[in-house]
Amino acid sequence: MTRTVYNTATSLDGFIATEDHSLEWLFAADSGEESATSEVEEFMKGVGAVLMGASTYEWVHRHERAKGWEYDMPSWVLTHRELPPFDGGPDIRFASADSDEELRAVHARAAESAAGKDLWLLGGGGIAADLARLGLLDEVIVSIAPVTLGAGAPLLAGRVDLKPLDVHRTAAFACARYEVVRS
Repeated sequence: MTRTVYNTATSLDGFIATEDHSLEWLFAADSGEESATSEVEEFMKGVGAVLMGASTYEWVHRHERAKGWEYDMPSWVLTHRELPPFDGGPDIRFASADSDEELRAVHARAAESAAGKDLWLLGGGGIAADLARLGLLDEVIVSIAPVTLGAGAPLLAGRVDLKPLDVHRTAAFACARYEVVRS
């Protein structure tokens, strides 16, 4: 059964990107230790599709384009503007979701494309909060970096009640896994 999992990294003060949507801080905090790499690889084995916001996609396109799109599964980008494609024709689908009904529809298509594996919400604290509010977010996995940003894109842009499932350390990060509590 497909679950929607928001797996991301955050600064200690709760931001997933800087005010200018940069993720450079994350790579500076990443020690590159084997334990962190193997944890990501294990998570990716269960992922069948990716859902992300436009800012995350644009950052990846600007900074990782030379490496190419690294996901070999269907990827959905929520956007209101035309975004540049990646070379090589990866399965990237652009969609807008201006209403709860539209977000439910895009989520349903993305979840279906996951073919029974997890749908990974990659970035997008506003999207995560909206999915939780609609009862569509199942789990939050967050790696907390030993850095503060002071401002930026919030981890969750709205109230989300969570039940702790696991807390551990991986390399330089404190990692927590939560079940989303549905009202």
